[in-house]
Amino acid sequence: MKFKHYILLVAFTIGFVTTTYSQHTTFAIKNGFGVMGGISQYNIITDNFTTKSRLGWVGGLSSTVDIPNEWYNVSYGMQISENSLEISGRALESVAGNEMLVYKLMAVQLGFTYHAKIISDNVTIDFGPQLQYNGKLELKDNAQEGYFINGYESLTALDISDISQFNVNGMAGVSVGLGAFKIKAQYIYGFLNILDKLNDKNLIVGSATEKFKGNQSMLVFAAMFSF
Repeated sequence: MKFKHYILLVAFTIGFVTTTYSQHTTFAIKNGFGVMGGISQYNIITDNFTTKSRLGWVGGLSSTVDIPNEWYNVSYGMQISENSLEISGRALESVAGNEMLVYKLMAVQLGFTYHAKIISDNVTIDFGPQLQYNGKLELKDNAQEGYFINGYESLTALDISDISQFNVNGMAGVSVGLGAFKIKAQYIYGFLNILDKLNDKNLIVGSATEKFKGNQSMLVFAAMFSF
């Protein structure tokens, strides 16, 4: 009985430490690791505020599965970014003005990407979903916390900082490069209402009747080195 137990133990162990095949494999699947860094251009598309995009930075890690005999590769990875945007405001509640208030937004995105091969691995069309967690909108100048948002009578710059912190994105882009070096351009769109959390805050919006609604829009230009 003990001998049978040892046989079962060995068989169980081999199943975890060896690779099995259901059919003959004629090509090798290669795994790669990449490090990327670059710039981002971020905005929130909304009818509630007057906004303007600004530049930020982005960095990330990715793991790629290279499948030679297929029309695509796949990868999964993480991006960290510090994004910026401007929202129109004014210094005094009862006096008209147009001063652009600068906000920053830290975000982490986890994504799964398909890379359609246009010219082998040198030019690919990239697309896939992302899950995002982000912080609050933070004013770069704390002295502007008491400023008022244009389009509203009494809504302050600090009032709109606590936005929704979870998002689902779609990403599409292109990668161009040779060997271990690639240049990437991506467009990222947020499917969820990133301002939705503001609707639960009972904010003082005066005569405004529209609910807060906005979708994030993000361009990324980056360089990636693979190992």
